Parts: sequence; structure tokens; C-alpha cells
Amino acid sequence: MPSVVHVIVVGAGSRGKTYSDFATFHPERMKVVGVADPREFAREILQKQHNIANENIFEDWHNIVEREKFADAVFICTPDRLHKDPAVALAKKGYHVLLEKPMAVSTEDCTEIVETCIQSGVMLTVCHVLRYDPVIRKIKELIDSGVIGEVIHIQHLEPVGFYHFAHSFVRGNWRNEAESSFALLAKCCHDIDLIHHWAGGRRCLKVSSFGSLSHFRKERKPAGAGDRCLHCPVEGDCSYSALKIYLDRVKQGHTGWPVSVICPSSLPDIESVTDALKTGPYGRCVYECDNDVCTNQVVNMEFEGGLTASFSMVAFTEEICQRRTTIYGSKGELSYNGNEIRVFDFLTQRATKHKSNVSGHFGMGGHSGADYHLVDAFISAVASGDASLIRSGPRETLRSHKLVFEAERARLESKVVFCETDQ
Repeated sequence: MPSVVHVIVVGAGSRGKTYSDFATFHPERMKVVGVADPREFAREILQKQHNIANENIFEDWHNIVEREKFADAVFICTPDRLHKDPAVALAKKGYHVLLEKPMAVSTEDCTEIVETCIQSGVMLTVCHVLRYDPVIRKIKELIDSGVIGEVIHIQHLEPVGFYHFAHSFVRGNWRNEAESSFALLAKCCHDIDLIHHWAGGRRCLKVSSFGSLSHFRKERKPAGAGDRCLHCPVEGDCSYSALKIYLDRVKQGHTGWPVSVICPSSLPDIESVTDALKTGPYGRCVYECDNDVCTNQVVNMEFEGGLTASFSMVAFTEEICQRRTTIYGSKGELSYNGNEIRVFDFLTQRATKHKSNVSGHFGMGGHSGADYHLVDAFISAVASGDASLIRSGPRETLRSHKLVFEAERARLESKVVFCETDQ
């Protein structure tokens, strides 16, 4: 059996904790030996869960760089704008890197991360977790098997969810581009990556995009509404009420996401959530926030060989991130409704439903079990030295990130952007 992979977690928030849970389920394969986070409460949770030695608890990741290398890999789950520096510095120290998406917030920073990892001889896994979703992996297998013939057009939808968008992109960490990144990068680089993946190596030639910030604007604030939900006279009539999204959930015994995010220094209960809504960002009226990212966006792409693709992201949906996809081929049509795959054969005019032969994992259920399979692949790759186990290599990940940046440029400049030849 390969030796246990020792990991340091840089950024002990929701994603860092989720990925580190793999060590709890597989202590024979992975051990968390260090954590860096400026928040004492976040550090303490991981320290207790993984029995991390005091000397390996850090407020700042720079302290890890100053030490002799004492682990095999790092999980970097810091805020978007704080990805590049630790990724580059720790790769240079010889740590294999699992990096939360997006890779970074500029093409230049993404390129520097990739080139540093390649030059340093370390593995890089960017957390495009959808590639590890067993059902989505099955879609790729079916495309490659030729059951729908040549892929002609891809239609892909990301329904973010009305309260998810209000939580993350109006009140939360990804609401403001200057503090995080634009919505297409922060939320949907997964999806552009999938389209790039399904295109099967064909280069994207040109891209256009349209989108805007709708509804969550000051001029849409209802008459008589307050600045905070706790004391708003019209709160009961608001779909985006923080009381409904957070406080009602706690009263029902639900303390997971999104409630778990809003109490940075304590476990969520009625008292701590109420306090957070009184003074913290998640208690603000959605029409009085400093949000500026798109609520709805469409991206149109043309690839080599005439393949076209259209991606849509919309905030105002009942379903939460239950992606829907239809892939049109010369011999048939493949559709995915977020739960199962259906293939219609033009010749026989029969439909067949397909399931994945890869099981999920109930302990790490995020992204339909893909969180588990992502970490499983990375740890297996590090333990065995086999980078092919990582489903998106550094250069391919860089190409799909560049496509996201090109799409946003097309939106901002209101024009069709012709992609670089190395895309």
C-alpha cells in the first residue's frame, strides 16, 4: 500500500474543511498535518478534527513557506484573489497543489501558477469538481463511445438558485468583483470547463457573451423596506429575507450550508445567527448591498469543426445548481436533467437511460459526491506519482480558464472575441 499522504490546509473555510474530511474517512490514505487561516475558530475546528500539532497551526501561510517542507501536498482554499501567491510559493517549495477554483482572477496569474507547478515538478489539481461527478463522467464516456455520432451543438444551463445567489453573490463573498471576481469565473468556470471538455480537444475559435445585474439593485427596493431583514416591516413578503434563508433553517435544526457560513467565530445556533443578522453582511437587505456581479449571463462559443455551444447562467431559479445539458450529435441526442442521462438514437428512434457505474460517497456529498471523487483522485495521484489520475491537467485547465476570461471580455466590450491560437 502507498504511504499516507500528508496534507496542509491553507484556508479552513467551507471548502477547506470539506476537502479535509477525506482524511476522516480514509486515515490510512491521508492525514492533515497543518492548517493556516487568520481565523482562530476555523483553525481550532480543523486542529481538533485532525489532531494537528500546535507547531503546525498558522495564522498566515507565509509561515509555512519559511519552514522546511513537512508535508506532501497543500489544499489551497483561500478567497479567490488570494490564490496565486500561496500556490506559487508552495509549489516552489515542492508541495503538490490542490487549488480551489477559480485558479486565479487574471490570465497572467493563472499562467504563472501553471508554469510554476510544471517547472517545479509538482502536480496541480484545480477543483473543477464537476469533472469528477460520476454521472457527468458518464456523459463524456458516452460521447467518446460515439453513441450520438459527431457532436454538433452543446446547450448547458446553470440554475444557480434564488436564495443561493442572494447568499453568495448579493450578500456574500462573491458579490463584488473588486473583492473576489466576476460571476462567470467565480461560479461558472466549472461549466465552461465542462463544455471545453465535451468538445473533445477542439479549440474554441470565437466567443460572444451577454449579461447584466438584474433585480438586486437599489431602485428595486420595496417601498417601506428596511436596510436589514431583522427589523424590516415588509420582510414577510420578501423571497430573499435573511430570516427565511438563515434563521428559519436553524429553528428547524439545519446548521449546514448556508447557515454554517454566516457565523465566523462560533457554531450556528439561534443566538449566534441572530447576532450575525444584526451586524454582519448576511443580514442586509438584498437591495442595499454593494453587489455588482451578473445575475444572468449567456455565453456563445464556436469551436473547430463547426461545433457550437451555448451556456446560460441565471440566478432566479427554484433548483440549486442542478445543471441541465443537451448535446446534439449527428446520430443522436443526449440529455441530462441533473439526475439521469437519456440518449435518443435517430436510427432506431429509441431512447435509452444511462446511469453511472461509479458510486458516490455519503460522507462527502457535495456536488453529488464529486467532492469526494476529486480528493480521492488527487490523493491517489500524489501517493502513486501518477498524474494521469487527475482529470484536468494544468495546461488544459489553463485553456478553459482563458476561455472564461475571453467570454467576459466579449460581454464587457460588446463584441465577438476571436480566441488566441494557443486556446
